[in-house]
Amino acid sequence: MERYLEFILNHYLLALGLAVVTFLLIQELIEGFLRNFEFISPTLAVVKMNTTETTVIDVRDSPDFITGHIEAALNLPLDKLPEQLTTLSKSQPIIVACQNGTRSAPACKILTKNGFSQVFCLTGGMQSWEENKLPIKITRKNKG
Repeated sequence: MERYLEFILNHYLLALGLAVVTFLLIQELIEGFLRNFEFISPTLAVVKMNTTETTVIDVRDSPDFITGHIEAALNLPLDKLPEQLTTLSKSQPIIVACQNGTRSAPACKILTKNGFSQVFCLTGGMQSWEENKLPIKITRKNKG
């Protein structure tokens, strides 16, 4: 035991780095067990959308949404999502998309905390969707 203590004292930066990495790994494992939603790849999302009545939510802001989104996706920006929950059906699967996958996970947490049980987070977001050459719909602004 003395040798471990001596090693830690002599290599405190290495020991600190190991402690931080260990903490982050444990945190990730715990989060994974507590997460009540699943990640879904773009290709599996297409299969789900073609075989089940599925709601697709795009949590990007409107200017990003109109540049290209999944057909029939609802634009519910993340900051407005809690106010819009009553417009969604808890009985059908929901796929949540954002630009690159970072905003959709918090949106999925909001949905699951509010009783939605079939929630899927689009892995890689719209960036991954487009990289897989899947179709997007571009919303044109009306001139007038």
